[in-house]
Amino acid sequence: MGRFPVSSLVLLVLIAAFLTFQNVQASDPELTKDFQVPAGMNAADVDGKFFTNTILGNVTPNAASPFATVTTVNAVAPSQAPFLVVDGLGVSMALLQYPPGTVNPPHTHPRGTELLYIIEGTLEVGLVDSTNKLFTNILYKGDIFAFPKGLVHFQINNDKYKTVRALAAFSSSNAGLVRLPNTLFNTSAPISDKVLQISFGVSGDVVKALRVQFA
Repeated sequence: MGRFPVSSLVLLVLIAAFLTFQNVQASDPELTKDFQVPAGMNAADVDGKFFTNTILGNVTPNAASPFATVTTVNAVAPSQAPFLVVDGLGVSMALLQYPPGTVNPPHTHPRGTELLYIIEGTLEVGLVDSTNKLFTNILYKGDIFAFPKGLVHFQINNDKYKTVRALAAFSSSNAGLVRLPNTLFNTSAPISDKVLQISFGVSGDVVKALRVQFA
């Protein structure tokens, strides 16, 4: 897979710049200097490479998974090459690839608003506000959709043949990710079966089956 078209990169830069100045929306503390030099790094050794990350240049989706392939670039991810320069800048991004029929399951970003830009393909998206109202839309190439910070949202590629590719910009250097299925059924210590049975109105067998599914 080659690099992104110049138009896509320019648009993403503009989105990131916009988010940088949204101090009300950003959760990150404001820096009192141009950028943060990581602990253990000498400021005199900082060069152009520090401001560059190439991880998205050749990322392929996992066609065997029912879920979208999400490659996040922020202050802590990817773990092998975090983009340390964004620490404190209030911005980060992700490449999302949706093979046919895949879904990005309901989730939230507790520390950042998301702008999703469609590079190619057609994508169904939705979000739920704090009054439980559902908002959905079908996005096409070039469209942008906003997911406000903390609200549950999702995406699905309903196309049977084409992969959808999108870029997400976040108003935080680490917006966080809380996937609801995993959060409820794959915690470090299991939530009480009784709590889940009463909350969802299902039997213990259903709860056990879901735990196995998300283990």
